[in-house]
Amino acid sequence: MFDVIRKHQRLLQFVLLLLILPAFVFFGLSGYQGMMSPDAGVGSVAGRPITQQDFDQAQRERLAQMRQMLGDAVDPAMLDTPAARTELLEGLISQRAMAAQAAARQVAVTDDRLRQTVLSIPGLTRPDGSFDEARYKALLSAQNLTPAAFEARLRGELSMQLMPEAVQSSAILPRALRDRLAALQDESREVRVLAFPAADYRTKVNPDEAALKAYYDANPTAFEIPESARIEYVVLSREALASQVTVGAEDLKAYYEQNKARFGSPEERRASHILVKAGPDARAKAEQLMAKLKADPSQFKSLARSASDDPGSAAQDGDLGFFSRAMMVKPFADAVFGMQKGELKGPVESEFGQHIILLTEVKPGGEKPFEAVRADIERDVRMQQAGQKYAEAAENFTNTVYEQSDSLKPVAEKYGLTIQTADGITRQPAPNAPRGSALGSARLLGAVFGSDVARNKRNTEAIEIAPGQLAAARVVDFQPARRKPLADVVPQVKDAVIAQESFKLARQAGEARLAELKAGKGDLTGFGTTKRVNRSDPGGLAPAALQAIFKLPAQTLPGVTGVELGNEGYLIAQLLKVEAPAAETVAKRAPAIDEQGTRLLAQQDVASFMDAVKARTEIVRHPERLIRKTDAP
Repeated sequence: MFDVIRKHQRLLQFVLLLLILPAFVFFGLSGYQGMMSPDAGVGSVAGRPITQQDFDQAQRERLAQMRQMLGDAVDPAMLDTPAARTELLEGLISQRAMAAQAAARQVAVTDDRLRQTVLSIPGLTRPDGSFDEARYKALLSAQNLTPAAFEARLRGELSMQLMPEAVQSSAILPRALRDRLAALQDESREVRVLAFPAADYRTKVNPDEAALKAYYDANPTAFEIPESARIEYVVLSREALASQVTVGAEDLKAYYEQNKARFGSPEERRASHILVKAGPDARAKAEQLMAKLKADPSQFKSLARSASDDPGSAAQDGDLGFFSRAMMVKPFADAVFGMQKGELKGPVESEFGQHIILLTEVKPGGEKPFEAVRADIERDVRMQQAGQKYAEAAENFTNTVYEQSDSLKPVAEKYGLTIQTADGITRQPAPNAPRGSALGSARLLGAVFGSDVARNKRNTEAIEIAPGQLAAARVVDFQPARRKPLADVVPQVKDAVIAQESFKLARQAGEARLAELKAGKGDLTGFGTTKRVNRSDPGGLAPAALQAIFKLPAQTLPGVTGVELGNEGYLIAQLLKVEAPAAETVAKRAPAIDEQGTRLLAQQDVASFMDAVKARTEIVRHPERLIRKTDAP
């Protein structure tokens, strides 16, 4: 089908024109858009559609947030799985439902709260604590936003948070429940156990050929060789394009002249200080110290050691080492960078208190000559131009690998890229593949094994494998998934059957002994010595065993229970004694339990509130529109 489309593009364009034109004639442009727009959405809330563009934008923002937290190594494929897309859609639905609720209740955000939220954005405060309005506008401009548009959007987001915040702040953990949880956390139990290791029963299992074949037939995927392929792939990256950029000497010199400040070193100064911590008498105390130093400057080091409230520098006779102006708070920096070497000044007030400053050394700033930084400038200019070139090339790269899908040569020749090969590729990224590489991209490998790509040997679509990197691949040779013959896996099958049957025998023996104990007929032969366990110290017991022990009622002792431990076997535990923690221990743990419990209750309350809001809101979902061709079958 795709071959027909590619070979008859002009004919199909003409046919589509004949089909589309009457719709415009009869309904007009707005009517046509009205008919088509609902189909483009992935859902709607209160009659307001969530368009594919809305969804894609949310996906990009989520990726940007993850990269900000975890770095550029984040694989975009993490957010492009069916589960991740569904979760993202539900998040958008919750936001829209809450926005509708906030509008219906006329929830308003005060200007003061909006101002405080903007001021809390990292990177918008100067070293002296003032708001950097120019940087604020520059950051918004980079996102094609005006301050008014951003603040309106922020006000809307804050209004959606107000109601959940009110619900969250109302959560209270009852004191009785808090104390009970704290007591349970440190409750100790004395137990003794009897183990029935599966390994002890392996010699009693000797499966015949029929048992091996039955297990082999019942577990068809356990002995399967996954589908694999030999592929070719190309990667378009800023780095690859940078090597193709030619930069003239005049351009380099012009860049140097425009950015001289970057290629120089700022002036640095070395100073010592005596700090009097901020307080009612700080100024008077600093003036007394200054008077002593004026009378005898040689006392500076001894006074710094004995009188300074800055323990770090006091141990160094007040020495702060070399620093630039930007490294210090503004009042201190202004004073130091206005002094002469050897000058004593003070008191100088800052947010930390009163300073008495002695300037000891000056290291002048300087500019590096052009030739010394030429290589750095050339690299910077190449990467800047490559970034522009990449932005222009990305769309053409995407179109070329699709339109000429029977080969990667056209796109490789067009952009001077190397066609790389890899054999034995599966759906799972290679364990030794570098993060951000083509063979480490789950999304690209998923596309490789799409039916059209794998079986018809077509190019994949262009896929972002890392920031500034697009890749496309095609299958040279494809091997479908196949099952290993039974004869080739007899040792593995036999081991699996023995492990399975050994566990069954261990469980049978354990359950029989447990039944005797519960009936009062058995004795305690084989049980280990008594051990004390609690939730923080399991005493070497498996989590499943510890959980079973703490489920036994404390009112009827001794108690007994049995636990399946998977391939490890079976365990019987006898509970002998329950010890409550001391009152002081409970009191010490209570604040942490109170904090954790209140937080959990608040989360549950907010979740219930959100469910109630969504239940009152008209919501339509289109999960089928979240399906991608690259999703695994």
